[in-house]
Amino acid sequence: MHRETPHLASLGSPLDRGAGFTLIEVMVVVVILGLLAAIIVPKVMSRPDEARAVAAKADVAALTQALKLYRLDNTSYPSTEQGLQALVARPATQPVPVNWKQGGYLDRLPKDPWGREYLYLNPGVRSEIDVFSLGADGQPGGEGTSGDIYY
Repeated sequence: MHRETPHLASLGSPLDRGAGFTLIEVMVVVVILGLLAAIIVPKVMSRPDEARAVAAKADVAALTQALKLYRLDNTSYPSTEQGLQALVARPATQPVPVNWKQGGYLDRLPKDPWGREYLYLNPGVRSEIDVFSLGADGQPGGEGTSGDIYY
């Protein structure tokens, strides 16, 4: 049994079959997409700042953990003057660490997501030591993503 397949030309064009969209239908779709964009875009656009704050918190937590390892080896945290650099290179100033780990506690010091150095205080204002970023605005204090970011 041999079936004949219709030729494409005999099917007709989509416009002949009424398969096209009217101008009204297209305009309704464009308006709906515009409304969705007006609602969603502002929420999505704030995400990069939130992501930077989350990344800064993760960095601060990692730096704090490295400082705790430093203290386990050397019985005290680096001084404020020695700073976080003590995690990468052996400090030459007092108090010189006796059991500083060869190769350091970190390969390199990260910068915060806004391109600035993380800050370190020993003794800290909030706890025994403070490791923090000044946030998006680079100024002490603030709120939201412009606020200081501590562990």
